[in-house]
Amino acid sequence: MSPPSDDDFRTHSPTAPIDDTPTVSCSRCGEEWDLSYELDELQLGNQSVEQFALDHRRHTGHFPDDVSPWVVSCRQCPDGEQFLSEASARRWARTHARHTRHEVAMDHADDDGVVITPE
Repeated sequence: MSPPSDDDFRTHSPTAPIDDTPTVSCSRCGEEWDLSYELDELQLGNQSVEQFALDHRRHTGHFPDDVSPWVVSCRQCPDGEQFLSEASARRWARTHARHTRHEVAMDHADDDGVVITPE
C-alpha cells in the first residue's frame, strides 16, 4: 500500500452550488414559488412551507398542491376551522367541545376521521 498523497486530503468543492430552497406549486393558480423570501427575509426555517401554505390560503381561499389541512367541524353549530398540524386541530376541537358541550369531527385526507366528545 502506498503512502497517502496531498490529493487524498484535499477537499474538492462541488462544480455547481447546491440549491436546496424548497418550492411550492399550485395547479389552481398555475404558479410555482421558491421560498427564499420566507427563509432569508422572514427567517422561518423549517416552518417556511407551512407559513407559505397558510398565507396562500388566506389570500386565495385554497391551499397549494400537496397540502392537506386537518378540518375540524362542530356537529351542532356552524363553527369549524382548518389547521396544518394535528396538534392545533385537536386543541381547537377539545376546547370547542369543552366550552360548548358539542361533538366535533376531525378529518384529514391521510387519516380516518375522529370525533371529539365533551368531557
